[in-house]
Amino acid sequence: MRYGYWLPIFGGWLRNVEDENMPPTFDYAKKVIQRGEQLGFDTTLIAELYLNDIKGTDQDSLEAWTTAAGLAAVTETTEIMAAVRPNFHNAAVTAKMAANIDQISGGRFTLNVVSAWWQEEAKQYGGSFTAHDERYDRTDEFLSVLKSLWTKEEPVSYDGKFYSIENTHLHPKPIQKPYPKLYAGGESPRGKETIVNHCDAYVMHGGTVDEINTKISDMKARRSEAGHEPFQSFGMAAYVICRDTEEEALQELNRITDVKDSGAYAGYSDFTSKSQLEQQVDLQDYSVSNRGLRPKLIGTPDQIAERILQYEQVGLNLLLLQCSPQLEEMERFSRDVMPLVEEKRTHFKEVPQ
Repeated sequence: MRYGYWLPIFGGWLRNVEDENMPPTFDYAKKVIQRGEQLGFDTTLIAELYLNDIKGTDQDSLEAWTTAAGLAAVTETTEIMAAVRPNFHNAAVTAKMAANIDQISGGRFTLNVVSAWWQEEAKQYGGSFTAHDERYDRTDEFLSVLKSLWTKEEPVSYDGKFYSIENTHLHPKPIQKPYPKLYAGGESPRGKETIVNHCDAYVMHGGTVDEINTKISDMKARRSEAGHEPFQSFGMAAYVICRDTEEEALQELNRITDVKDSGAYAGYSDFTSKSQLEQQVDLQDYSVSNRGLRPKLIGTPDQIAERILQYEQVGLNLLLLQCSPQLEEMERFSRDVMPLVEEKRTHFKEVPQ
């Protein structure tokens, strides 16, 4: 299992708690990522949203790509995964920016491709917002342009419905070969088609072990049927509540799921109505972003370590964690949970099956 985390660029992850003591500033983000390297975390995911969908649209949030570039210059080992939404981006310019950040980072920049879901944000920031399947048509073209510019030494021309370039040079290329890893998540048949054909890794919202097992098996089969190499990674978002006792963990769970309506509900409403989701979502899902409570990484270090190993056994190999306050809880997770996972895995291998 590789351990990653969502960079706290929105002021937190809890829609029912106003102040989580994690300000949406570059200084705090830098502190988290630099400490995360020391604690043994491999990856950080930077969501790309121009409005704050956690604390409300009138609250501060950081822009993903400029934050990624800044952090690339002050870190050494962390994989910096920035989300990218094609409906807001010029494909050739994005390819140039990504190559440049990969150079700054020494080959640590990756992309999480998101085909958009927030209609109101698109209106405010001038992004295109079309029918669901057409958004993936755009993504197909977008990724085709990126890959061509990253890998071909000769000038690239492309004439599509959404993107058109002519004799385009891109130098320097990314350090990573053939190009930076492309992650993506999606639950609709059309979304899965794009991911299978264009991306390298599949990331999922939080789910039970059975749900994640089903999704991984499905995507492995689709990938094989398409004649492509296996996915490099399967990742999942999860919110962690680690305490000394199960009772303490459940008390914290009750505190953060005391649902209050707020300005953040606007983004959540668009997400559930404009996306094609495989599972129904409820107000507890609303309390924490990305269905983070469904994996139930809630309890004592021993309980959480056992559950992580259950996910490993069904093929999950990347956890993208959220916690609050981020820095303190990452410290606790690194100290109390990560070593236990290693101990229990070794014991599991030693026991005859």
